Amino acid sequence: MAFHGVDFYDTDSLLNEEERAVRDTVRRWVDERVIPIIGDCYIEGRFPTELVPEMAELGLFGANLPEKYECAGLNNVAYGLIMQELERGDSGVRSFASVQGALVMYPIHEFGSEVQRQEWLPKMASGEVIGCFGLTEPDFGSNPGGMITTAREDRDEWVINGAKMWITNGSSSQVSIIWAKTGELDDIGSIRGFIVPNDTPGFTSKDQKGKISLRASDTSELVLQDVRVPKDAILPNAEGLKSPLMCLTQARYGIAWGGIGAAMACFEEAVSYSQNRVMFDRPIGGFQIQQARLAEMLTEITKGQLLNIQLGRLKDAGTMTPQQVSLAKRNNVNVGCECAREARRLLGANGILAEYQAMRHLTNLESVYTYEGTHDVHTLILGQQITGLNAFSG
Repeated sequence: MAFHGVDFYDTDSLLNEEERAVRDTVRRWVDERVIPIIGDCYIEGRFPTELVPEMAELGLFGANLPEKYECAGLNNVAYGLIMQELERGDSGVRSFASVQGALVMYPIHEFGSEVQRQEWLPKMASGEVIGCFGLTEPDFGSNPGGMITTAREDRDEWVINGAKMWITNGSSSQVSIIWAKTGELDDIGSIRGFIVPNDTPGFTSKDQKGKISLRASDTSELVLQDVRVPKDAILPNAEGLKSPLMCLTQARYGIAWGGIGAAMACFEEAVSYSQNRVMFDRPIGGFQIQQARLAEMLTEITKGQLLNIQLGRLKDAGTMTPQQVSLAKRNNVNVGCECAREARRLLGANGILAEYQAMRHLTNLESVYTYEGTHDVHTLILGQQITGLNAFSG
């Protein structure tokens, strides 16, 4: 059985020709351009910016947004397969594309004016402009409604003050979607989104130092001190906390696919290693404990693949709920974590080397387990959906 693609239940048969072609194109690119360099990028602590033009040429930014804005106009299953393959390379590469598309281009498309769409989306699809998403604050992660960043009107401008933390693409971007309260701090209904060029006076970004996860990713802190933007910088159709949460739902959808992509990479590496690593005069894949590891990994990956395809079909039908996305993000990132951990153990001492993938995926996925809604927060979202009772305030 050929394990490249890890398709034990013939999920290819559930995809149409375009979806398979998109996946195969991105898979080849990841194999040829990402995997050979990403271990070194991780050690060096740098995002491979040289790949950005190629990602744009492949149509990976905002791939599920309309062609009228020079985006690829793909369906959501094809978009999910892109995220799967990018994270098969590295979480940082998928995060870059995910933030650009789901957290910057999506809110401009969903909440922006037609003028804003025409101004920003083509430039972002081409990679000419890179964006970031400023929601999380140093003291407000899982409780974004507690944000203390403010935007106040001053004649024909908005004046924004505050700080944002753990911002992917923060130091390498040219524009930010900044969420701020335009009313009192206890009024989450006053939350609005703003398009803020990063070269605006008073706007600064600083790299997050000391990371031992997502090292091949740009993670930053943003500080806004009396940052003035014109009145038309506001996203006119964004209102309240619901709007940034809708953006996060888009990102979590891609993460659900990405978690399985990372799991696939670890499984493939573990299978190959088990067939070639000889111990006690035979390949270690012939020992029961390693076969048990591989069987468990394959089982969970297969379930995650089927879950993703159905979720994508629901999204394309317009019936997907945020709670369904929570289930997929929660399950599939956990699957990725467990597969990476078991692959690292199967590889023994070699599993900690950057030339292998397992340890890099494991450290990355520990961050993915936390961001875009922690595993435990998604547990409570599902609990509330099941019981009708809110456990967040108890």
